[in-house]
Formats: sequence, C-alpha cells, structure tokens
Amino acid sequence: MTDASGPDAPAGALDGVRVVDLTTVLMGPLACRMLGDHGADVIRIESLAGDSTRNGLPARTAGMSGFSLNIQRNKRSLALDLKSPAGRDAMRRLLETADVFISNMRAAALARLGLDADTLRADHPQLIVCRANGFASNGPYGDKPAYDDAIQAASGLSNLIARINGEPGFVPAVIADKVTGLHIVEAVLAALFHRERTGVAQAIEVPMFETMVAFNLVEHYRGAVFEPPEGPFGYDRLLTPHRRPYATADGWVCLLPYTDAQFRAYFEFAGQPELADDPRFADHNTRITNIDALYGILGELSKRRTTAEWVAYCDEHSIPAAVVMDLAELDTDPQLTAVGLVSLAEHPTEGSYRYVSDAVRYSETPTRLRRHAPLLGEHAIEVLSELGYDAGEIDVLRDEGVIVVPG
Repeated sequence: MTDASGPDAPAGALDGVRVVDLTTVLMGPLACRMLGDHGADVIRIESLAGDSTRNGLPARTAGMSGFSLNIQRNKRSLALDLKSPAGRDAMRRLLETADVFISNMRAAALARLGLDADTLRADHPQLIVCRANGFASNGPYGDKPAYDDAIQAASGLSNLIARINGEPGFVPAVIADKVTGLHIVEAVLAALFHRERTGVAQAIEVPMFETMVAFNLVEHYRGAVFEPPEGPFGYDRLLTPHRRPYATADGWVCLLPYTDAQFRAYFEFAGQPELADDPRFADHNTRITNIDALYGILGELSKRRTTAEWVAYCDEHSIPAAVVMDLAELDTDPQLTAVGLVSLAEHPTEGSYRYVSDAVRYSETPTRLRRHAPLLGEHAIEVLSELGYDAGEIDVLRDEGVIVVPG
C-alpha cells in the first residue's frame, strides 16, 4: 500500500463504488476503511458532535485522535443532523447516488429515521443495505446492545480462557469487532458481485454474536460435531495451560514443532532424542492426547538454549518459531521494514503520523492511502455540492445547525 496519488496512480478495485458509512466506534468504521482502501468513495456520516473515537487521547487537536487517523482514512466526512427533516432529506439525496449503505445502529433507531432495510430497498432499489448488529434480528436477543467484551463473553471465547487459567478473561484486543468487520467487507463484496451479475441489490445482516460463535467453533467443535457426540467441545492443544511462550536461557520464544520430523529434530537439539520414540509422542493423535505432558516438557527443555539459538535452529529445520516481541519493537522489525507495512505520512492538520497499510498485495489494483482521515464535516460543502445543493442552500443548512463545516 502506498500513498501515491495523481492521474497515473492505479485505480482501486472498488473505484466508482460509493459507500455511505453510518457506523460508529470500530467494527463498521474498520470495514468501511477497508472498502475505502480499495478505492471506494466512502462518505462517513457522523453526528454533529462526531464519533466518540474522535475524542480519545492522545490527540494533537480536538477531534483527531491517534486512533481515528488510521480508522477513518480514505473517507470523506459529512456531519449531519439526521433527526432534522433537512438532514434526512440530504441523506435521502446521498443514498440515491450510493451503491452501499452500512450502519451499526439498532433497528428501532434506523426505523425512526426511515433508514431501515425495507424502506431503503423500496426507495433505492440499487442500494445494497448492510446492518451490522450485536445479535441476529430474528432471535430473542435481537434488540440487545453489544460491545466487544460482551460478545467475547457470550460467544464462549471468555470461557475458553477459563479452561486454561481457571477463570474467564478477555482477549486483549477488540477481536469481536475486528472479526465482524472483516465479515462485513466479505458480505458487501459478495453483494456487489451479485448485483453486478444480476442487477439485483440485497439486504445484509452481519451479527457479532453469531459471527464469533461460528469463528470459535471452527476448531473447537471437535467431537461435539457428531450426533450423538464423540467427544466434548474444545481443541485440547489450545486449551492446555502449557500452550504459551517458553522461557529460554535468556528470554522468551514461541516454539511450535508440529510434524513427526519437527519433533524429532526438536528433541535432538534439546539433548533428549529418546523422547521422539516415547509412545506418548509417537504421532499427532498421541501427542494431542498427551498435550499437557508434552507442552510441559517443551517448556522445560526450552530453558537449555538461548532464544537466538532456538530461532536459528528452528529456522534451519523448518520448525515454526518466533521471538516474543513487544508492540514497540515492531517499529524496527526487519520484515515489517522491508515490506513497508507501517509508513510515515503528513496529515494536513495533524502533521507527521504513522499509518498501517493493507497487508495484502495486489498486482493490478493495489490499495493505497488516497485521503487522510478527515476533520469532522470536512467534506460537507464538497459532498452537498455534488448532490445539487447550491452555496445558498448549504449556508442555510450550516446556519440552522443541520451540518458542521470546520473553520
């Protein structure tokens, strides 16, 4: 991903697609940012006060937090009072020009604004309508509010941690928001492709709870997938407390021998080659059955060598291994430096900042930084002019407090 621009810059895969982003916090804004990275014209609709994430710290100026510099890039901002008739009319005119509408508002709130799927599809038949919510609307939890921590708990993820540590916990990342955001992107792309082939737009619902349950069950359904069950839920290899980074002679390392050959090489280097012939560890199935004992042994053996020795040996013998890195150390990681995942850019109001590129590489339609994260309402005049508003009408909207125009 580059910040190249100008007439010779390659068009993104979604060039010409307009997305109206009526989302908040992380899940929806991340999905819309990804669509913007691919060249979609993402118009972000915010309240007159702006999204709550704008006002987090640290920040150099109010409303431009470090978090929002990355999550709101490649978007245009229109701050609009949707509770006013004039604001709803502006939204209606905007949706007439849009391909995709994405929201994470609750169903009742969307219905009050006339932005529910049934109304939108009747008024704008070309529009793909995507609502991302906490729980699927056709279930008894449909109207419950949801945030990442609540979904980690409800989806079984928190209790998986309890099976390791004895008490439930949270993954120290907003994993439910981010996983669901990826599903929003996948769903929108599928709907765009369907519309391209058939001419028919559709409504999409992406619920966090069901998405995360499906995510967790990929490896943890195990024997419970059979009817009647052939075993309990849970993948034993992931649920032993000994599955963790191991202490070495001078630090910490992740060591993950997996195949028979890798374990034989590992035990040889650790000075106990006879363990490769131990019937408890003879093959994959016996190793999983005895995973607590196996990983406990690995934790002890790892102390016999330094971190550098383990990584060098494992690299030579194709055994997955990695030094345990602090986030701050990633700035100088040679792999990330070589591929340019994090780059410096110059924001017109916030100065120099780091932005995290799309990790996927495309030969024909590379993603890129097209627009820096906007100020609240920065593109109000530009967008409304495209919708046919003249200068006098825009002044009226501003004076009546329907829109925010910075400066």
